[in-house]
Amino acid sequence: MMVSFFDQFASPLYLGIPLIAIAITLPWVLYPTPSSRWINNRLITIQGWLINRFTNQLMLPLNMGGHKWALLLVSLMVFLITINMLGLLPYTFTPTTQLSLNMGFAVPLWLATVIIGMRNQPTVALGHLLPEGTPIPLIPVLIIIETISLFIRPLALGVRLTANLTAGHLLIQLIATAVFVLLPMMPTVAILTATVLFLLTLLEVAVA
Repeated sequence: MMVSFFDQFASPLYLGIPLIAIAITLPWVLYPTPSSRWINNRLITIQGWLINRFTNQLMLPLNMGGHKWALLLVSLMVFLITINMLGLLPYTFTPTTQLSLNMGFAVPLWLATVIIGMRNQPTVALGHLLPEGTPIPLIPVLIIIETISLFIRPLALGVRLTANLTAGHLLIQLIATAVFVLLPMMPTVAILTATVLFLLTLLEVAVA
């Protein structure tokens, strides 16, 4: 019986228990816990240096008031990068191909930014709903359109991220299947297809 290519995106079950919780918990096991000693080993030193550089680059466009979000944003980015990279390994499951997980991250963070923006800078936050220099007859229409776009933003971005990851994994599986089928019949074409597969895998690493 032919197995559906979309079966790889279904959350695996064991004894009726979804294993997505293990896939979400696993990344934190891979990172060593920093010690309280003055001198650390090489792995912890490299990890700390990479996270510091990553934090500096992530916080560079933000003002000092936005640096309080550093711990949340860096933890989220490291978590997402890890599960996306693990999802490229064979016989693994990528939790970020599930729209529920992406929306679960997107909606609370989007809502937090909207609420904090309305609380701290209400004039600036409401000013984004109406571009400067808008003709008077277009003001009500533009306010409605900008409000709808604000509320639909987490859904649109969550669907787009899910579609990017799903399409990439599906293409990798389709081209890998083609390589196995073509290898006994047309080795040259199979090698060329495998080269395309390698380039696509590099693209997926960048997407991850």
